[in-house]
Amino acid sequence: MAGVRGQLATHTALSVLAAMTCGAPAVCGQMAAGDSGARPVILTFSYTGELVQNAGGGARRGTTFAGAAGVQFTLLLGQLVGWRGARIFVFALGTHGGAPSDLVGDVQGVSNLEAPPPAAVRLEEAWLQQNLLDNRLSWLVGRYDLNTEFYRLQSGALFINSSFGIGPEVAHSGVAGPSIFPNTAVGTRVDFKPSPNVVWRGALLVGEVALLARPDTAGAPRQRRFGIGRGRARPYGGKLALGAWYYTARFSDLVDTLPNGASLQHRGSGGVYLIGDVTVRSLTAFAQLGLGDGRVNQIGGYLGGGFTLTAPFSSRSQDALGLAVAAARNGSHYERAQTAVGGPAAEETSVELTYLAQLGSWLTVQPDVQYVIHPGGTRATRNAVVPGLRVAVSH
Repeated sequence: MAGVRGQLATHTALSVLAAMTCGAPAVCGQMAAGDSGARPVILTFSYTGELVQNAGGGARRGTTFAGAAGVQFTLLLGQLVGWRGARIFVFALGTHGGAPSDLVGDVQGVSNLEAPPPAAVRLEEAWLQQNLLDNRLSWLVGRYDLNTEFYRLQSGALFINSSFGIGPEVAHSGVAGPSIFPNTAVGTRVDFKPSPNVVWRGALLVGEVALLARPDTAGAPRQRRFGIGRGRARPYGGKLALGAWYYTARFSDLVDTLPNGASLQHRGSGGVYLIGDVTVRSLTAFAQLGLGDGRVNQIGGYLGGGFTLTAPFSSRSQDALGLAVAAARNGSHYERAQTAVGGPAAEETSVELTYLAQLGSWLTVQPDVQYVIHPGGTRATRNAVVPGLRVAVSH
């Protein structure tokens, strides 16, 4: 999961749905339309738990544990009832535990497992997807996690900091944020694949165009090269994606006011992002660049990037090592507001070193350490050292 501390298009703005997008086929372990040989009913279980400590600096020292248990249920309607190209997906998620960012005081989110208290079971996703035109057109409607397809890089999934899943300029936008973990909402998404390595994808007033390099499809049948939609989680060798997002609601300026003292209101709020990664043998490099609306949100810009190395040791072919940096820049209006009250605003930067050990087909263990500079985007909070240990099981 990615993007724990905020969500996109607010529920107010979500009344305006359907825009165009382009991106990589996405996630969550289903298979796409026309999946011959796939089981018609797919049921999976998973649990991820994480122990996180703020060893020094930050808001206060301490240790906390957080966890998430998930059940995913997929129905391939083509095989069950002859409804060609259709599938239903349901994802129930139970979250519990503490909030590491309360200890660190950071804004980006040192753990992408963090969810608001109290412990709860929620319906994370529940949607119907229909694929058409020889699998080149895909339409999805229902409760939907935007980050499963938008602003997504396969290399960023290794890391635990939320910003490597979705940039904080998007995650902290709007009133309640976009429709991502842990607060998804109902929406619709349209995918169109005009060529084998380009996908147009649309949802909520979010758009993304992605160019993908997939050596595994050279000479492959046309239907496989053009396949899109949730469930086509095939790896790629390289990706470059440009996206934009927009809210239709009104938002209060962080600092500017009207003559009567009321906050200046802005109609609409938006931003753009550019993301990409490339793999050469076992080494992958990735980069993220995002510009948000600094008039109404704390985060006005974001720059992230890093490296992952698969099979760092010859005897550990399924393990992965990663090093990445995420820098969230305060917007100009937020900095003006902080200056007015004597707050020493500064860019928050997180450096993460992580190692994922695959101990079995059902078990991974991931030690991790992060160093957070200027937590919360202020010089008033000392830099924090945040070690952690994550364990995940699935079946």
